[in-house]
Amino acid sequence: MNELTGATETTGATTTAVVLAGYGPVGQAFVDRLARDGEALARRHGVRPRVAAVRASAAQCRPDADGSVPPRSRWDPARPLDETFDRTGARVFVQAVPSSPGLRERAAEEALAALRRGIHVVTATKSHLLTHWRDLDAAARAGGSMIRISGATGAALPAGDLSRTSLRGLDCRTIRACPNGTATFVLDRLAGGDTLGDAIRAAQLRGIAEADPSADLSGDDAATKVRLLAALAWGWDPAEVRVRAEPVDGTTARRALAAAARSRRLRAVAGAAVAEPGVVRVRLEETEAGDPLHALTGPEKAAVFGCPDAGDVTVSGGRSSPVGAALALVKDTVEVTAARTGFH
Repeated sequence: MNELTGATETTGATTTAVVLAGYGPVGQAFVDRLARDGEALARRHGVRPRVAAVRASAAQCRPDADGSVPPRSRWDPARPLDETFDRTGARVFVQAVPSSPGLRERAAEEALAALRRGIHVVTATKSHLLTHWRDLDAAARAGGSMIRISGATGAALPAGDLSRTSLRGLDCRTIRACPNGTATFVLDRLAGGDTLGDAIRAAQLRGIAEADPSADLSGDDAATKVRLLAALAWGWDPAEVRVRAEPVDGTTARRALAAAARSRRLRAVAGAAVAEPGVVRVRLEETEAGDPLHALTGPEKAAVFGCPDAGDVTVSGGRSSPVGAALALVKDTVEVTAARTGFH
């Protein structure tokens, strides 16, 4: 192993050590994907990420030789993160811990520690991105490392990649998005005659909504994702962005029904614009046929980037699930470790 990079060469591909924080549904799906798809990643991209350690709040473990994680009874007490980095030769630190206020400071401290050491950070955790964006960027620059956040901006929807690099030079002026699949699903059920309670229960039964869907229906989750997209696109500091959100609540059903009667669909649309710096608005809008946000069904998501001269750029789809978020983590892990030459 190269002690400086945490990499080894094997069968023409580079194997890179990954430390994973968080072993809930997303973390488990991430480990499973790397174990299952490692050979394919090596063939296609010349890199094979390997989970060298998994950390939870009070315990950690090394996966078995086949990449599987041992049962919790075989985990050891958690060691200091720097020690784990040293022992594993980690090149990537992946965060799949919940985006809760109680875990924000720890998530920030651990990401900053990795970035300052030159270890790339790939995260699906949103909370510390909203409060420590500038600090994380400064640490990455100081350490010569990268931070990638696809899992925090729409799971498998690659809206973050568009905001970060693909729109450079296209003079993007607006972002208009439905990045929360629960809200879209619930609004469509309301338009079909469901009560709000019935619509929420249907979303929960299908695994679309969390047990507590308040962040989805209040507009907070959609606003968070657009705050992050605007930070990538225009350099906004998410901590300084003001949010104005219109919720899906008990009064929304009649509006959804009225829109449907006019062959329109009510959507929870999160938007930001260069002309109104530092503001993200989430509005309940009636959308018409031809609007990419009108075409969404069920829990689908989409983002429309308004580029006056290049034309609107739209990205839609992408599974909103633990597997979708895990695939976003895999994608970002490959992106920060694969060679960048030729067409790659």
